[in-house]
Amino acid sequence: MQRNDRPVNTARQSRAKSQSTPTASKAPKESTERRRQPRGAAKEAAVVADVLGDGQTAVSRVPRLLQRYRDEVAPTLLKEFGYRSPMQAPRLKKIVLNVGMGEALTNSNAADRVTEMLGSITGQHPVITKARRSIAAFKLREGMSIGAMVTLRSHRMYDFMDRLVNSALPRIRDFTGVPRGSFDGGGNYSLGIREHVIFPEIEYSEIDKIRGFQVSFVTSARSKEEAFRLLELLGMPFARIENPQNRG
Repeated sequence: MQRNDRPVNTARQSRAKSQSTPTASKAPKESTERRRQPRGAAKEAAVVADVLGDGQTAVSRVPRLLQRYRDEVAPTLLKEFGYRSPMQAPRLKKIVLNVGMGEALTNSNAADRVTEMLGSITGQHPVITKARRSIAAFKLREGMSIGAMVTLRSHRMYDFMDRLVNSALPRIRDFTGVPRGSFDGGGNYSLGIREHVIFPEIEYSEIDKIRGFQVSFVTSARSKEEAFRLLELLGMPFARIENPQNRG
């Protein structure tokens, strides 16, 4: 007699496999929960904890200016402006260096020179900015390299400001202080550097042209007064206001 082969019950096998092997539905839930956390908020909290001294970082060396902010600047701001929490005290968020390369239209080596200059000053590789649209009057085409920029944060930001205030600015001829009115409505300050040779990292033998650039200090201050007091306590040499009554 011939034996009829019956079809295998696949439903029972699938149930047995599901009971014997762990379900893989938990992994996607964990991944989705991690994705729901805002990356910007977590990064901002880590930076604030690092600035206030509550976070544990892999870098053991603390910049001198950052230590000064923790010990002197932040308590002074809390006392003067009456903040309820140390988190409300204004602080530096980032420093942006921006260089325009109008000469790149005629000089092909300008981009290499500018990136080398910014790299030696900041210790960080700059980013080349491109033209967004074409302008026939300036012989500019879309996509051409017209500038370079560097964004400094955390320890490199404080190291750069320390060198700028204590080494570079005092080397300017007839220096009487930086302007006091270069603040915007959001508590940020912009400073123009006319000669990049004031930085001690620049070697005079390799200079082909004197170049200038802009330095923007982005702070968490809500007003001009708070940002001014923050930078003043960090050592920014603002120009003094002469009293006309004291003139002889």
